[in-house]
Amino acid sequence: MSESDGMDEVLDGGMRQSLMIASRIAETLARRRQESQRQQEHQDAQAAHEAQARLAASRSAARAALAPVNRDQWWDKAQPHDIATAHAVAEGWKDHDPAALAASEKIRQEVVTRYGIDTRDIGTDAAYLESGIQTITTEKARQDALERSQEETRTAATEHEKAMGLLAAARAEELRAQATTLAPEMERHQVPAEYLANPELAQALQTAHTAKTPAAVQTADATVQERLFLIGKDGISGPDIDQLRKETTSNINGAGDSHFEDPAFVQAAKDMHEAKLLAEGGFTGSERTPVEQRYERAEKELFARMESVGREIENHITSDSSRLKDQGLKTETTSAADYGSAERQKAFAASLANTGANETQIRGHLAAARSEGTHPSAAVTMGKGAAKAKRTPTGAAAGAERTKSGPSR
Repeated sequence: MSESDGMDEVLDGGMRQSLMIASRIAETLARRRQESQRQQEHQDAQAAHEAQARLAASRSAARAALAPVNRDQWWDKAQPHDIATAHAVAEGWKDHDPAALAASEKIRQEVVTRYGIDTRDIGTDAAYLESGIQTITTEKARQDALERSQEETRTAATEHEKAMGLLAAARAEELRAQATTLAPEMERHQVPAEYLANPELAQALQTAHTAKTPAAVQTADATVQERLFLIGKDGISGPDIDQLRKETTSNINGAGDSHFEDPAFVQAAKDMHEAKLLAEGGFTGSERTPVEQRYERAEKELFARMESVGREIENHITSDSSRLKDQGLKTETTSAADYGSAERQKAFAASLANTGANETQIRGHLAAARSEGTHPSAAVTMGKGAAKAKRTPTGAAAGAERTKSGPSR
């Protein structure tokens, strides 16, 4: 009986020891899993931070590259490659950055005026734009463009990257010099040096630096505080176009994606966005320009730009209608001897396609023209008139379509 009792104790002791070992192993595995999870979360957060930093750096570099296009002196000396590079940068960022959109419109206006080329017809093809400018400028430049080697093409991307780096370095040096000048105001308002990349804040600090009277200093200081508040909300570069588009289309009746191709409309949307943030943050503005007045002025500009864009669309449609009518008159003057040829049939089909006719309608018109032995233009029955773009309401009608939300009044 005593031997049996001793065996039970041995078995009980072994079981307890095994359970303790298993418990320690389970604790070790649990700690390892927790540590692995913490490491993964840290790596994910670090990757997201690095991606955001790269995006901010790219956006800042793009702004630095586009800054010169607003100066007439740059256009007087710019080479075709410089213009093409600026165009490529503006096209790449115009859907995300208001400054790039404004630069894109400036480039379009200058290139149309100086070289007769509309960049909207070229899109993002910077090489084509550069070649076109070279052709118009001099015959020699055109020949040089045709003789470019494949090696130069392969190194173009590297050269572009180096140029962007130099521009970014120059911009950084400019900001350092500006920080030295504005150091007292920056220290007084506790402004980090990198915040000088925000042009509105830099201007406000410069105004405070040159203010002579207590009233002027107070006004400038209030503007600096507004800008610091907005940077805290939107970042140094301010809101991007996607953010403004989402906010404006949800608050302004009739606002659509097409309006955000207009730099003035985007600027008005940005002004209204900032006025709303300032009002919500408790800012009242100055006695001369209170926040509420700034909001109303931006809102009024938005409606005015919406009407302007509507008129441009209507004029464009009317112009297209007149052009198609002129093409029809020219077709009718063509001799009857060759209108039935294969080339004429193909050209007629292409003209029908330009009017919006589908494939079935095109085949029907061609068959009717051949069977009746008449000129194809006689077989086509056009609509009564070109469609007109719907105008944005103005006057009393515009008042009925006010914003759905705004600063507290």
